[in-house]
Amino acid sequence: MKLWLDDLRPAPEGWVRCYWPEEVLEFIRGGEVTEISLDHDLGDCPAGYMEPERTGMMVLTALAQMQADNPDLVLPVIHVHSMNIIASKRMKEIVKLLETRARAKRA
Repeated sequence: MKLWLDDLRPAPEGWVRCYWPEEVLEFIRGGEVTEISLDHDLGDCPAGYMEPERTGMMVLTALAQMQADNPDLVLPVIHVHSMNIIASKRMKEIVKLLETRARAKRA
């Protein structure tokens, strides 16, 4: 299954569209996710200053924790399609870190 996280852009053909990080993580925990593509800015406006904004970065943070808890975790292929230049760069750095950890585990 391929997951597309984006609040505005429609999913490409063959992809399942998700609007929130929690949806993506639920599918990943359920298994059979082979690929994900993440937007950063999801149009979430927190109700208060103590409530975090939900973004595509939340998926990567959760995957990093899942990988730390289970080094044998098989990650899906991860793409970043965010138009937010700064966030996109940071997200791609985290994807490289996750992939490096996964390769090191296999070696």
